Amino acid sequence: MDVTPLVWVLTIAGVLGILVADLLIVSRRPHKPSMREAARWVGFFVALAVLFGLVVWAVWGSQYAAEFYAGWLTEYSLSLDNLFVFVIIMARFAVPAALQQTVLIIGIILALLLRGLFIAAGAFVIERFSGVFFLFGAFLIWTAWGLVRGGDEEEEFEENVLIRWIGRVVTLTPDYHGVRLRVTIEGIKHWTPMLVVMVAIGTTDLLFALDSIPATFGLTKEPYLVFTANAFALMGLVQLFFLLGGLLDRLRYLNVGLAVILAFIGVKLIFEALHTNSLPFINDGQPVEWAPVVPVGVSLGFILVTLMITAAASIAMERREHQHR
Repeated sequence: MDVTPLVWVLTIAGVLGILVADLLIVSRRPHKPSMREAARWVGFFVALAVLFGLVVWAVWGSQYAAEFYAGWLTEYSLSLDNLFVFVIIMARFAVPAALQQTVLIIGIILALLLRGLFIAAGAFVIERFSGVFFLFGAFLIWTAWGLVRGGDEEEEFEENVLIRWIGRVVTLTPDYHGVRLRVTIEGIKHWTPMLVVMVAIGTTDLLFALDSIPATFGLTKEPYLVFTANAFALMGLVQLFFLLGGLLDRLRYLNVGLAVILAFIGVKLIFEALHTNSLPFINDGQPVEWAPVVPVGVSLGFILVTLMITAAASIAMERREHQHR
């Protein structure tokens, strides 16, 4: 896939431009969006991702378009798990409802920048050490097993080192002052809690990227598609938070569906690593010919079917329990 530096620059500028424009619109009138407003924005960002996939198809071909769609769907579905933690962060730091949209957008801009560095590092390692896919595959399977075992969502957010450090060295006001990061009180400048919340959103999202980005690299080896899949998933995440915030606990089989997707991609990665093997302790450093290569169309279909079954099973169980009550 031939992506020129100019295309990279235009793409990054376009993504950041959309996010900044969204931030400016929200900052003019901070508010909690209604379900209808959130649904319209989610539809807009989904349509934007679909349109971008068509552009990829027209410029680089159907193979790369399918890889983008598979990566975007995987990132978007894995991002649903982020929303659980975002809800916890908003409650933990008592963020006023009217400011939550601004907090999320700025946090996601920070998260996108951090993910960009992570993707660049991943592409650098992959280019020089193909055996890393064995590690990626094993890690995704292990993560899938952790999702199946389940756990208390409350335990998924812990204040990281950076947040604790900010709390020790920075003087914070006890209350929020709109969307402002710094205020002057009695001639002394103070930071507001908004700083800590934004850092919490951005850095916590990066922890989730530890499994989502390897999963996307399992679907496409093109850093450009990995980045854009992440970007379009993150752009739609803010409004998805308000659209699904109160309904997340009803998606009871979400973790099972995500675990199936991650395990599938993990196995796919290991097969591909075997097919291109150069490690001396595996088959004397020769490729394992019998290892299958899963076509991207099969991967895309599997992800779509898994997500549909997960949603249908969750809805069916919800209705059954409602009827029982």
